[in-house]
Amino acid sequence: MELTKDVARKFARIALGHVAQDFPNKLDHVLVSDADALGPRALHPVFFGSFDWHSCVHSWWTLLTLRRLYPDMPEAQAIDALAQETFTEEKLAVELAYMKQASARGFERPYGWGWLLYLHHEAARHSDRDWGERLEPLARAFAQRFAEYLPILTYPITVGTHGNTAFALLLAHEWAEARDTELSAAIEAWSVNAFACKSNYAGWEPGGDEFLSPVLIAATLMSRIMPAETFAPWFDALVVTNGWLERECRPVGVSDRSDGKIAHLDGLNLSRAWCLRAAGRAIGSGDESALALIEQRAQSHLEAALPHVAGDYMGEHWLASFALLALLPSD
Repeated sequence: MELTKDVARKFARIALGHVAQDFPNKLDHVLVSDADALGPRALHPVFFGSFDWHSCVHSWWTLLTLRRLYPDMPEAQAIDALAQETFTEEKLAVELAYMKQASARGFERPYGWGWLLYLHHEAARHSDRDWGERLEPLARAFAQRFAEYLPILTYPITVGTHGNTAFALLLAHEWAEARDTELSAAIEAWSVNAFACKSNYAGWEPGGDEFLSPVLIAATLMSRIMPAETFAPWFDALVVTNGWLERECRPVGVSDRSDGKIAHLDGLNLSRAWCLRAAGRAIGSGDESALALIEQRAQSHLEAALPHVAGDYMGEHWLASFALLALLPSD
């Protein structure tokens, strides 16, 4: 399975259908007074759609990524027009002012932080537009939050949902590598301290509402930090030799896609596929049987999830982003 223009157009149409859809909406919002009781568009004039703030952010990442990869597809013009209308200095200033409020210290931590940096990373690739320049103040503010957060985060958060530390650091690290050497180094040091000593994984995944594999997302982060000659034996000791990958890492079922939490499991299948492909690329060569198993598991997870990227809004408002992660070739 690979990303084709037809698949890209499908994903673009899905995301275009909800990034500017106001309702239903689930806010991450602290009210300090009656004056704070405002609607999504007033609070977040850029990222008000897609059910929640973080899904809107990564749906914009999806749209901009697809525009870059397929500039001639019919949907690219619609993406361009909507982005020009959305990413204005005035609207982005409101987003920046919101997150600087004292009551917003934990706003979207860390999932939305990581995705905002990843969106800026993508926006900066569009040299024909100034979206990257306009988003940079907001990105820099979230990068500063990461820099302040890591020293007080004593232990990694290893849930398979939005609080997961490794996922956010993975996105933030890619942003920081070319823009913030201090943050990049801090992420690397923190991640090595948190995960390099781990071995013989025996966690109880999948959880019933997970969209991330705690072990595989940590492995994907480490694949970007460890050299290949270190990562390969580390990954082998983590999930291969002990049989976890072969025994436990199989596609999960989804009993009710209208339930937003249970629908997360389609995302688990997609994110596992993404992580497994990343692990295979990082290992590169070596144990052919292990590499074959990694690829087989990636394919089976994709096959289980891709038919369900669209359908019920509880999955449709976010799943295309994770499908795109899984299908993207290595940059």
